Amino acid sequence: MGTPICDFILRYKESNAVRMHMPGHKGVPLLGPEALDITEIAGADSLYEADGIIAESERRTAALFGTKMTLYSTEGSSQCIRAMLALLHFYSQKKKTKGYILAARNAHKTFVTAAGLLDLDVRFLSPTENASLLYAPIDLMALEEILRSKPPIALYITSPDYLGNIAPIEALSSLCHKYGVLLAVDNAHGAYLKFLTPSRHPMDLGADLCCDSAHKTLPALTGAAYLHLGARLPDFLLDAAKETMALFGSTSPSYLILQSLDLLTEILKKDFSESLSAFLDVAEAFKMRIAAHGFALMGDEPLKLTVLPKAFGYTGNDLAAHLRENGIECEFSDEDSLVLMLSPYIDASALEKTADALCALPRLAPIDTRPPRPHIPRRAASVREAMLAPSECLPLEKCLGRTLSSLSVGCPPAVPPVVCGEVIDEEVIGILQYYGITECRVMI
Repeated sequence: MGTPICDFILRYKESNAVRMHMPGHKGVPLLGPEALDITEIAGADSLYEADGIIAESERRTAALFGTKMTLYSTEGSSQCIRAMLALLHFYSQKKKTKGYILAARNAHKTFVTAAGLLDLDVRFLSPTENASLLYAPIDLMALEEILRSKPPIALYITSPDYLGNIAPIEALSSLCHKYGVLLAVDNAHGAYLKFLTPSRHPMDLGADLCCDSAHKTLPALTGAAYLHLGARLPDFLLDAAKETMALFGSTSPSYLILQSLDLLTEILKKDFSESLSAFLDVAEAFKMRIAAHGFALMGDEPLKLTVLPKAFGYTGNDLAAHLRENGIECEFSDEDSLVLMLSPYIDASALEKTADALCALPRLAPIDTRPPRPHIPRRAASVREAMLAPSECLPLEKCLGRTLSSLSVGCPPAVPPVVCGEVIDEEVIGILQYYGITECRVMI
């Protein structure tokens, strides 16, 4: 098997060595996997100075994904997002230009906080007419006008988004490269897209930098992720990549997660594509049964089912509560949507149970309320200034006209109603009220 990390740690476990090193459990199976949980002992390599088994494993994974370089993260795509932005900052410095990053506004909160820590100039694309807090399609004509008039260092997008919509990566990469702009993609929810036929992975469609959460849609432990770097990037960025990951990573990366990433490459090389292909028909039949019952669906991502239930008389939170009563836990819900994440590893009986529960609901009178359309408020301070400024937490009704200090949006990649440094106006107040946010942290 091509699993250098797993092989080394298994040999170490079987050697019964006296563990005069961290961790403190000393291999005693209090939870279960402790015997395989080690630290950077002799021969175990070191994640951010890798030249042994970790480096070999990462090379195997890069070959699988067809990238110039793929690096492991044991701290999810959040670490990779921070590293991508730091590399773009370094790129700008090497080009001796104070460039900016153009971003679709439905970015993970990590993007905003990382931009603040790095003091980056981020400019958001204006939401289109059909945008919501979880859906921010890009107008290609408007984008080209921006790229032509004042090109950024890079375009940063999130695809797939949290509702399962996949951006036109190929068109975006072609447009970016036409104007000498790098394309960076938060593909946290789409690692499996590589194994579709044909591949729909951003790196195969022209992205220059990309992060994948291996644990979201592939069978890896939580926290397992990849940073992919493409062939178009200059060598100085490739050379700086490990050091940049270390800038944001723990000095004690989890070897359990590293083993998971190591073994995952072998699993993916064997028969995952075939298993995925066979499951897609099952997933489509599952979706069609839900649609046939009368629920509206959204998104073109194969392994995500997003229900828009208001026309059927329910909120997404109503559906989530109903599923929970039937022993089924969803990925996400709000007033407008319900998100379920699928996988070839889910049992067919579980899909049937879920479909039975949803299809048992009768149609009710439609709910007419619509989510408010986001806009981009006036900026009064940089993200960094706002994040690090003295602040106070106030009830929402007292925040009108104040400048946001800390993000008022949850973890999913979403369009923040207001970003650190922006002024809370009446439209923002209305959006926050709609989503049940009752207080904000604002600059003093």
